[in-house]
Amino acid sequence: MFAHRLADDAELRPLEPWQSAEFAEHVARVRDDIVEYIPWGHLIVDEATARAYLDSYAEKQARDAGRIYGIWMDGVLQGGTLFRTFDAAMGVCELGVWLAAEARGRGLITTAARHMIDWTFGTRGMHRVEWHCDRRNTSSSAVARRLGMTREGVLRESYLLGGTRRDVEIWAVLADEWRSA
Repeated sequence: MFAHRLADDAELRPLEPWQSAEFAEHVARVRDDIVEYIPWGHLIVDEATARAYLDSYAEKQARDAGRIYGIWMDGVLQGGTLFRTFDAAMGVCELGVWLAAEARGRGLITTAARHMIDWTFGTRGMHRVEWHCDRRNTSSSAVARRLGMTREGVLRESYLLGGTRRDVEIWAVLADEWRSA
């Protein structure tokens, strides 16, 4: 196992199925902070649903199709990052994030995302990292901008969450752009 230090009191490390009870408790605690923009905020309601979600990412990782990591502050799970999609053959992946409101404003998401992007381009040789976010989620768009991503467009009403059709902004950075930044 590894841990990547994000701050004196925060680290990024794999989030695995054996941590399903901790993940279920985390989602219950931060649900109100994330449910507006994170679809699985509605779906993870107990340890069994948390286990199923983490199992799906363990299966994705085994197929080299996705990964999930947690952000712990002082030993408490506060958020995370994930490769929702990861297509090594095409060299394209989508990076996603979430964070409890109490942990925001410290640059943890930006730092964690930079680490993930560095790994993606430097270790895995990917070509493109995408960032998809609800058009109304200005905090998420601001992170994409801080990461040097380009806003490529909006998919109008492209997904349904909580009974409401949502617009999705598509941001991306290419390997050459990342290396030269």
